[in-house]
Amino acid sequence: MSSSVSIEQTSLEVKVLHEVESFISEEAPIEEWSSLNAQIPEENAKRLLYEQGLYSPGSGEICAKYVPLSRSSVFRHPYYNYPSILDPGIKEALLNPAPKIILNSDDGQELYLDLCKEMRICPIRSFHRKLLDREIDLSYYGIHPLGFRPIAMALNNNRFVKVLDLTDNWISEDGCYHLGEMLVTNISLEELNLHGCRIGPEGARRLFANVHVNRTLRKINLAENCLTDAGVEFLSKAIYLGSDIVNINLSHNSLTAKSLVTLTSTFETHNKLTHLNLSWNTIFSPNAIFYLCSMLSTNTKLEEINLSWNSLSGPRIGNAIKQVMKAPNLRSLYLNNNRLSDEVTQIAQSLPNSKLTTLDLSNNPLTPDHALFLLSKLKIRKVKLQNLFLENILVTAEFIELKDTILDMKSRKNVVIKWGEVIPRLVSASADMREIVLRRAEFLCNKGKKSSVDIALVFLEICKYNERPLEVKEFSRALKTLGATSLDADLIEEIVNSFPGPSNKKVKTIDLVMLVDYVHRRWPDKKLPPTPPPEEVVPEVKDSKKKKKKK
Repeated sequence: MSSSVSIEQTSLEVKVLHEVESFISEEAPIEEWSSLNAQIPEENAKRLLYEQGLYSPGSGEICAKYVPLSRSSVFRHPYYNYPSILDPGIKEALLNPAPKIILNSDDGQELYLDLCKEMRICPIRSFHRKLLDREIDLSYYGIHPLGFRPIAMALNNNRFVKVLDLTDNWISEDGCYHLGEMLVTNISLEELNLHGCRIGPEGARRLFANVHVNRTLRKINLAENCLTDAGVEFLSKAIYLGSDIVNINLSHNSLTAKSLVTLTSTFETHNKLTHLNLSWNTIFSPNAIFYLCSMLSTNTKLEEINLSWNSLSGPRIGNAIKQVMKAPNLRSLYLNNNRLSDEVTQIAQSLPNSKLTTLDLSNNPLTPDHALFLLSKLKIRKVKLQNLFLENILVTAEFIELKDTILDMKSRKNVVIKWGEVIPRLVSASADMREIVLRRAEFLCNKGKKSSVDIALVFLEICKYNERPLEVKEFSRALKTLGATSLDADLIEEIVNSFPGPSNKKVKTIDLVMLVDYVHRRWPDKKLPPTPPPEEVVPEVKDSKKKKKKK
């Protein structure tokens, strides 16, 4: 059974293989090939234009319609042409470390540029370049309020800059804060110029909060900063705590006597200033100035003080100036544009005992005598004054002569003297004062048409009845009685001085004989009318006959 079954199976396999081989060997005709009937897709026209740069597909965003499609389907889609998304910087931010900012450099240039880049502000090229120089000048630059932070931080550890000038750059309270923080760590800055920066009291509070820690800053200019008395209190506190600032400019800050009292109390413990400028303020209290000058007179380092444009006047001010001139090293004193007059005598008397080399009293209501008295002190060799400024002050010819004499001295060859106009001499040396006063009297008496008087006849009339010398009052009374009312007291006194009579220290008299003699020579045609003879009195005769008839 088994043998018969195996023979049948083998015969069947051979038969099947034969049929398969016969089927494969028979090929179908070419017309029946199915591959020829397949439609080849045409090339996309938009894609061709895009490759030529003549077509833009749009925004590049994938339409939400094709999101669920597979990647292969999207690629085969005729409208797909979106490039792959670029890396926005995540890989660089994760793998590459951030560049380190150099904080401990001696110049701060790289730090300044990095801070400006971080704050997105334009850096100042001149400031960046000058960080290696001794002085940085940013006056009138118009710095942005945000620009003071990188400026201050760049100067924190700078060792080159000694002078920083920020004139007329309005600094906000934030800028003052950063400048104050800079002064805590900076060890090279010696001069800070904040002229016209309008920091105000609040800015002063932030600027001077820790300035006493600084040991290099010596000079600060705070002119035109609207500090008022409140701002000076913060500065005084910094000085009291031990600040080394010795040169302070506080002009144009609307300061009153309260500021002077605050500074005076501070100088009781820390009196080391060398220069103090208090000009252009409203300091009207003589007592406050006296106490300040008294305190500064004990300062052994004071070299210059400026009190100009403060309307100073009065004997108390004179004593205050006399006190401050006792400072052992005071060299310059500026008192111009005040209301000083008689106080100059006290100043002049203190010159031999002081070391003052520059004295400015310009634009004060000084008389020519004051100027002459002050100049005469330069003849004393002990006086060390080298610059005397008296601009816009009238002087006489005697002042010019004395000035030439002083400049001819060997010790005064380099002296500088300035003055105003010279009053011309109204009377020359050869002029006769008698003729001048009589001509003036004649002009005044003939000036009015209705009240004109012949002054020559008036003089002759006075002498006619009285030839003895008359006192000034009697002579004036006689002139007014005879109609010469237009002559003033000064002219009458000059007439008396021109024709002097016997007099003592208290009373002056006029010699009428000398006056009449000169009148005759001056006006020879002038004569008084003849005096009429006295009328004869006829006695009355009584007629007795008529009386009898009437009876």
